Amino acid sequence: MWDHEIRAMASAHAVIAASVFVATVAPAVFVPGFSVYGAHLLWICSVSGAVTAVSVAVFWLLGVSPPTKKHTLGYKLSRLFRSCLYVLLSCLFFHAVVVLYGAPLIESALETFSLAVLLTCLTTLRCLCVLGPNVQAWIRVFSRHGAMSVWDTCLQITVACTLVGAWVGAFPIPLDWDRPWQVWPVSCSLGAMIGYLTGLVAAPAWIHYHRKQLTYKCK
Repeated sequence: MWDHEIRAMASAHAVIAASVFVATVAPAVFVPGFSVYGAHLLWICSVSGAVTAVSVAVFWLLGVSPPTKKHTLGYKLSRLFRSCLYVLLSCLFFHAVVVLYGAPLIESALETFSLAVLLTCLTTLRCLCVLGPNVQAWIRVFSRHGAMSVWDTCLQITVACTLVGAWVGAFPIPLDWDRPWQVWPVSCSLGAMIGYLTGLVAAPAWIHYHRKQLTYKCK
């Protein structure tokens, strides 16, 4: 029933995953001795920028975002301002949550905020691309049986995988292994990225496998 949308979703996810790979490899061309561990903040900036740019472009081209009811310049600027505000608030929210979970409050504050930015780009930005700056729609989608389209279901899966990946990535940090990937916040950001990429693969596959059982309420 939704084969066309599932194929579009799989193609979009493939492009986004490719952008993550390019953003990981490209800095090595311009920065001598670059590594994900040694220049982790640079890697986070590179990946966050690539995911942001490619996601916005891909979802805009696919026309996934809900159509605007008004086409005036003022209304579009208002949506843009609210979207930017949501991104900023999301960064502050994730930063606060990570600190409450045990991250240093003052020490390594830049590293903690960089993780918050990465989580925002992988989760909040995707919500903005699919649902727009509409808090009620976000609450609906992440409530029980709140999905109204395959894109809503995809959003649930990718966001959940990302957050679970970041959470699981924190487990090795206190272990006395003295590995370079245990330095804060390497394992959490790598866990979030692995979870995000897993969600990109799992979402269309799960929807395709369960497409005959999926039923959605009309918007």
